[in-house]
Order: sequence, then C-alpha cells, then structure tokens
Amino acid sequence: MLSKKLWLRITGTIFGIVAIMHLARILSGISVTIGTFSLPLCINWVGLVATVFLCVWLWRLSAR
Repeated sequence: MLSKKLWLRITGTIFGIVAIMHLARILSGISVTIGTFSLPLCINWVGLVATVFLCVWLWRLSAR
C-alpha cells in the first residue's frame, strides 16, 4: 500500500502541472471556446492562484 506522503506528493505534482498549464494559457493568450461560449482569461488567473496554493499546501503537508 502506498503511503499518505506519496499520495500527497503525487496530487501536489498534478496540481503543479495544471498550474503550469494555466500560466501557459495566460502567457500565450490561447482562446478556449466551448460551444459558442469563449472562456475569458480571468478564469485562468483564478485557476492559477488556486492550483499554486494547492500544490504548495500539499507539498508542505507531505514534508511533515
């Protein structure tokens, strides 16, 4: 069975990858369209802040 520490690091890494993807969209300005709705970039700023927070928080928890 995998330890709790390993799972915290795995999920923290996944959140880090998602944060990088949010940052890449912000820097490149790629538009995302779902049907006829185009997602504004401000959603990516919120996503970036949230995923960076979760990434750092999970890695700090795994270090304890």
